[in-house]
Amino acid sequence: MKNLKKIGLSALAGSLVAFSANAAELSVSGGVEITYNDTGGNTGNEVTGNSYGANSNMTFTGSGDVGFGTVSMTRAINDSNTGWASSWQTLDMGDMGVFSFDSTGGALVGITANDDLLPTAYEEAWTGVSGSGINGVGSTNVIGYQNSFGMFSVSAGYSQNGTSTGESATSGEASHGSTTDISVKAEIMDGLTIQAGYAEDGAASTSTTSEDTTSIVGHVLYSTGPVSVGFRAAETNYGAAGTASRSIEAMSIAFNVNDNFAISYGVQDTSVEAISATGEVTEDVKGIGAAYTMGAASVRVQHNKSSDDNGSTGVDDEHTEVSLVLSF
Repeated sequence: MKNLKKIGLSALAGSLVAFSANAAELSVSGGVEITYNDTGGNTGNEVTGNSYGANSNMTFTGSGDVGFGTVSMTRAINDSNTGWASSWQTLDMGDMGVFSFDSTGGALVGITANDDLLPTAYEEAWTGVSGSGINGVGSTNVIGYQNSFGMFSVSAGYSQNGTSTGESATSGEASHGSTTDISVKAEIMDGLTIQAGYAEDGAASTSTTSEDTTSIVGHVLYSTGPVSVGFRAAETNYGAAGTASRSIEAMSIAFNVNDNFAISYGVQDTSVEAISATGEVTEDVKGIGAAYTMGAASVRVQHNKSSDDNGSTGVDDEHTEVSLVLSF
């Protein structure tokens, strides 16, 4: 009986050794940010309280070889979040590509990660007054894949977004709405990059008569010396009846004055289609930004304005942000 016990323990020990994990070290980085925010225009969203704020964050990263690839994980927390502000993991399998699962906040793949690639010194021209105008796969429970093939790089994602009757009016697995998303970039020549992406959101449908929401986006980007310029075109067709679709054209230019200081200027026109008795309205956005970095400290400034905001004639909006970041 004693021998049987010994054999059992030996077998168990062997199985534990076979499935033991490789140790991997975690690294921690962080920073603090102090901000000043102000708003204007006639949208009714003017700052009436304290314009100043502060936030700190810590990011934990680690990676390890699992035999058939390298697994990496990232977890981040900040002052305003009781759980993980962002959480994702990747599996890099070399020539077979990088697989990922974005639990929250990563925005790793598809046109979610490539919604606006225009060069900026700080924020996009639409920050605080508008939006990118497109809907990608998002950053919550997203299965992703990335790989490169010659001069092309591919980034794709898939997510389920709850119950939708747009894909199926039945219950069970078939009733899950889902989003698929793909973006392709190509390095045409030194300094010149083009990008195109497409996303289809079946979870946005709210009735059996609704259709999927689709988004497309394309970029042409060029950099030479200290100057970077870009053009962006996008369109979102909303599947829900009575929801105005949007088409976007945007441009920007950024200039690195020196190794520490950069400035940028951008514009974006968003045409909101006519719905019923409301004619087409074009929202006009302009923004200027600047950033100065010295060591681990950065000072960033952004000022953006919009007219006919969100397709509403005569509605203006304005956003100003000043940020001081100290990294450690």
